[in-house]
Amino acid sequence: MQIPEGKKIYFSSDNHLGAPTHEDSLPREKKFVAWLDEIKHDAAAIFLLGDLFDFWFEYKTVVPKGFVRTLGKLAEIRDSGIPIYFFVGNHDLWMDDYFQKELNIPVYHKPKEFTFNNKTFLIGHGDGLGPGDKGYKRMKKVFTNPFFQWLFRWLHPDLGVKLAQYMSVKNKLISGDEDAKFLGEDNEWLVQYCKRKLETKAYDYFVFGHRHLPMEIALNDTAKYINLGDWIGYYTYGEFDGAQLDLKTYEVKL
Repeated sequence: MQIPEGKKIYFSSDNHLGAPTHEDSLPREKKFVAWLDEIKHDAAAIFLLGDLFDFWFEYKTVVPKGFVRTLGKLAEIRDSGIPIYFFVGNHDLWMDDYFQKELNIPVYHKPKEFTFNNKTFLIGHGDGLGPGDKGYKRMKKVFTNPFFQWLFRWLHPDLGVKLAQYMSVKNKLISGDEDAKFLGEDNEWLVQYCKRKLETKAYDYFVFGHRHLPMEIALNDTAKYINLGDWIGYYTYGEFDGAQLDLKTYEVKL
């Protein structure tokens, strides 16, 4: 894809809307919607890299209550012709086809390659990649198992959503997140994952979320790993102007 002159590609991740309560996350949601409203004027595409919601599960005829400001703004932007891509995170990995059918937004469940202005990107949420974190990887196999999803779907939504929200916010059983502190390149498992990928193919940018920590790390002379941070404490996002990708902070206060 060649980006038109004056246009940009934007990336964001880890909003965790709904956590720890609707009331607490509402100001963050309004700030995120204000950002979407601002970038729609020069966006060639928008990438949402997971954990937009702190919990999301699609029953056959029901989706979680709330988030109408975000969903409405995404619908408006997508209806205007701007592509939006969604990568599920570990908190919203139960997405099925609601975004595709209702918003015309494709949903990806694993990292995917894109090329913009001859720059090669590998993009994803980032959970379960690289070495280590074996406990979470085992947990993810349970949560993505069709049988266990079928069992959960038979719970009444009021009970199922309440239970899952408790697990997510209180126990972090479906989080897999560690404290947002830099562990050093040798211990950052996403850095190790990216370096391994470079052994077989050249990339310009690896763009992930999940770590809740803004990071820009040069992997070699040409490749860079970008972690987008979050919209909880940092309000950081990625901006690709056709030549380079930079991390920026949304400063507007509502």
